[in-house]
Amino acid sequence: MSLEHFMKRAISEWMRVKGPESDVVFSSRIRVARNLAGFPFPMLSTASQSEEVVRQVEQAYKQDQGKYSFLNGAELIRMKDLSDLGKRALVEKHLISPMLAEESRYGAVLLNNDESVSIMINEEDHIRIQVLFPGLQLKKAWELADQIDDWLESHLTFAFDEQQYGYLTSCPTNVGTGIRASAMVHLPALSMTQQLNRLLPAITQVGLAVRGIYGEGSETLGQLYQVSNQVTMGLKEIEILQNLQGVVRQMIEHEHRARRRLQEVSMVQLEDRVHRSYGILAHSRIIDSKEAMNRLSDVRLGIDLGLIHGVSANVMNELMVMTQPAFLQQYAGQRLNAEQRDIRRARLIRERLAMENKTDQ
Repeated sequence: MSLEHFMKRAISEWMRVKGPESDVVFSSRIRVARNLAGFPFPMLSTASQSEEVVRQVEQAYKQDQGKYSFLNGAELIRMKDLSDLGKRALVEKHLISPMLAEESRYGAVLLNNDESVSIMINEEDHIRIQVLFPGLQLKKAWELADQIDDWLESHLTFAFDEQQYGYLTSCPTNVGTGIRASAMVHLPALSMTQQLNRLLPAITQVGLAVRGIYGEGSETLGQLYQVSNQVTMGLKEIEILQNLQGVVRQMIEHEHRARRRLQEVSMVQLEDRVHRSYGILAHSRIIDSKEAMNRLSDVRLGIDLGLIHGVSANVMNELMVMTQPAFLQQYAGQRLNAEQRDIRRARLIRERLAMENKTDQ
């Protein structure tokens, strides 16, 4: 599998499959933090120590690449071999974290064929196992992450305190199980009905974090929110998953209720908003990334409610990635200034929607 394959494909293969509750939950993610015994944490490691961590993971992968299905078509990509745009494009696809892209000089990532598995190396911790599934599938994602964890532990010795702390991590909030579970949720109706201001603070009070589309410190775009557990120490994996699953199901119910309310009370206004956004996307000549995401969010809601026909939800997912600044430039094969990006973004959206309409006919 070539690096070009990962860079040019807008949405990962796992995203093309419809998951449970996918009208609200775009994806479920499990991330597991692990560190190697006998090595300083990445922030304190020397170049040779960091390279040795990468070498040990690469050796494990090469030895077992034909043995496990989650390693099918996998490739180890070093951050030093990528341009700044290339790294940012992988962030926009949620395959690596902003920290790995921006701060890790000796980082790497092991990606499998459908990009559902991403093993980041020398990020905040030596190893970050990430599993992504469509819809609300936290338990299934955890089961795969657990398999990958067992595979790595059969080759590597992890830093682990049997008496008190459990798995040792760079950040104290990850100590214990080292697991961070999250769901990416689309909440346009709750936003339109001004209910998010009440809902989001209540979620943080039960030990969960609500972040933007790219995690901690990132901006909310297209009414997409990442909801995750904040604490790992003192909790079993199943408790973390059950807590998050229960809260996400409540969010789904609130969003569905808000959507029904909009249809009952403000149907004409809702249809106008959805179709107006579709019209802007289909005909605009210049559009910035924030407006594009908000318009794509409106159209995605229209598709889910049956108000727009002939365009699939996958196309909206694809455009949410392809219209981000780095991926747009990567796709164009050149650096673009802000105005050039806005013009190319509008053209890309027009052409993709026209292609979808032609296919539907």
